[in-house]
Amino acid sequence: MASNDLLKGMLKPIILKLLFEKGPMYGYEITQLVKEISAGEIELTFGALYPILHKLEQEGIVQTESEVINNRNRIYYSITPKGNSLAQEKIAELEEFVKTLKIFFKPNFGLKFSHA
Repeated sequence: MASNDLLKGMLKPIILKLLFEKGPMYGYEITQLVKEISAGEIELTFGALYPILHKLEQEGIVQTESEVINNRNRIYYSITPKGNSLAQEKIAELEEFVKTLKIFFKPNFGLKFSHA
Protein backbone atom coordinates (compact mmCIF):
# COMPACT_ATOMS: atom_id res chain seq x y z
CA MET A 1 0.00 0.00 0.00
CA ALA A 2 1.27 3.47 -0.89
CA SER A 3 2.36 5.63 2.03
CA ASN A 4 0.57 8.84 2.97
CA ASP A 5 3.71 10.84 2.14
CA LEU A 6 3.68 9.55 -1.44
CA LEU A 7 -0.04 10.13 -1.86
CA LYS A 8 -0.32 13.61 -0.42
CA GLY A 9 0.26 15.54 -3.65
CA MET A 10 -1.38 12.93 -5.86
CA LEU A 11 -4.89 12.86 -4.38
CA LYS A 12 -6.18 16.07 -5.95
CA PRO A 13 -5.25 15.02 -9.51
CA ILE A 14 -6.63 11.51 -8.89
CA ILE A 15 -9.97 12.90 -7.68
CA LEU A 16 -10.13 15.39 -10.56
CA LYS A 17 -9.39 12.64 -13.10
CA LEU A 18 -12.15 10.42 -11.71
CA LEU A 19 -14.72 13.22 -11.71
CA PHE A 20 -13.60 14.36 -15.16
CA GLU A 21 -13.90 10.88 -16.68
CA LYS A 22 -16.76 9.34 -14.67
CA GLY A 23 -18.98 12.34 -14.05
CA PRO A 24 -20.85 13.04 -10.80
CA MET A 25 -19.88 10.81 -7.89
CA TYR A 26 -20.48 10.77 -4.15
CA GLY A 27 -17.73 10.41 -1.54
CA TYR A 28 -18.02 6.72 -0.75
CA GLU A 29 -18.19 5.93 -4.46
CA ILE A 30 -14.94 7.84 -5.02
CA THR A 31 -13.14 5.99 -2.20
CA GLN A 32 -14.28 2.62 -3.50
CA LEU A 33 -13.32 3.37 -7.10
CA VAL A 34 -9.85 4.53 -6.06
CA LYS A 35 -9.40 1.30 -4.09
CA GLU A 36 -10.68 -0.81 -7.00
CA ILE A 37 -8.61 0.88 -9.69
CA SER A 38 -5.44 0.72 -7.58
CA ALA A 39 -6.08 -2.94 -6.64
CA GLY A 40 -6.12 -1.92 -2.98
CA GLU A 41 -2.83 -0.01 -3.14
CA ILE A 42 -4.52 3.32 -2.45
CA GLU A 43 -7.10 3.52 0.31
CA LEU A 44 -8.55 6.99 0.26
CA THR A 45 -9.99 7.86 3.67
CA PHE A 46 -12.89 10.25 4.18
CA GLY A 47 -10.54 12.37 6.29
CA ALA A 48 -8.33 12.86 3.23
CA LEU A 49 -11.10 13.02 0.61
CA TYR A 50 -13.56 15.56 1.99
CA PRO A 51 -11.09 18.37 2.73
CA ILE A 52 -9.93 18.14 -0.90
CA LEU A 53 -13.50 18.09 -2.23
CA HIS A 54 -14.49 21.05 -0.03
CA LYS A 55 -11.45 23.04 -1.16
CA LEU A 56 -12.20 22.25 -4.80
CA GLU A 57 -15.78 23.37 -4.24
CA GLN A 58 -14.66 26.66 -2.64
CA GLU A 59 -12.38 27.26 -5.64
CA GLY A 60 -15.29 26.71 -8.05
CA ILE A 61 -13.68 23.60 -9.53
CA VAL A 62 -16.37 21.18 -8.38
CA GLN A 63 -20.02 21.67 -7.55
CA THR A 64 -22.38 19.65 -5.42
CA GLU A 65 -25.87 18.36 -5.86
CA SER A 66 -27.89 16.65 -3.14
CA GLU A 67 -30.14 13.66 -3.63
CA VAL A 68 -32.13 11.80 -1.00
CA ILE A 69 -31.70 8.03 -1.30
CA ASN A 70 -33.22 5.68 1.29
CA ASN A 71 -33.96 8.65 3.56
CA ARG A 72 -30.30 9.70 3.47
CA ASN A 73 -28.92 12.81 1.86
CA ARG A 74 -26.25 11.89 -0.69
CA ILE A 75 -23.99 14.66 -2.00
CA TYR A 76 -22.74 14.22 -5.54
CA TYR A 77 -19.62 16.05 -6.71
CA SER A 78 -19.09 17.03 -10.33
CA ILE A 79 -16.61 19.17 -12.20
CA THR A 80 -17.60 22.67 -13.26
CA PRO A 81 -16.67 24.08 -16.68
CA LYS A 82 -13.78 25.90 -14.95
CA GLY A 83 -12.78 22.59 -13.36
CA ASN A 84 -12.74 20.78 -16.71
CA SER A 85 -9.77 22.76 -17.98
CA LEU A 86 -7.99 22.54 -14.61
CA ALA A 87 -8.56 18.78 -14.50
CA GLN A 88 -7.02 18.35 -17.94
CA GLU A 89 -4.08 20.52 -16.91
CA LYS A 90 -3.50 18.63 -13.63
CA ILE A 91 -3.81 15.24 -15.33
CA ALA A 92 -1.23 16.22 -17.96
CA GLU A 93 1.04 17.67 -15.27
CA LEU A 94 0.87 14.47 -13.22
CA GLU A 95 1.47 12.26 -16.27
CA GLU A 96 4.58 14.30 -17.14
CA PHE A 97 5.79 14.11 -13.53
CA VAL A 98 5.36 10.32 -13.44
CA LYS A 99 7.28 10.04 -16.71
CA THR A 100 10.11 12.09 -15.19
CA LEU A 101 10.11 10.00 -12.00
CA LYS A 102 10.48 6.81 -14.04
CA ILE A 103 13.78 8.16 -15.35
CA PHE A 104 15.14 8.33 -11.82
CA PHE A 105 14.23 4.74 -11.06
CA LYS A 106 15.94 3.21 -14.06
CA PRO A 107 19.18 1.47 -13.08
CA ASN A 108 21.97 4.06 -13.01
CA PHE A 109 19.60 6.66 -14.49
CA GLY A 110 20.57 5.29 -17.88
CA LEU A 111 24.08 6.70 -17.32
CA LYS A 112 27.38 4.94 -16.84
CA PHE A 113 29.17 5.86 -13.64
CA SER A 114 32.85 5.46 -12.97
CA HIS A 115 33.76 4.20 -9.50
CA ALA A 116 37.37 5.34 -9.68
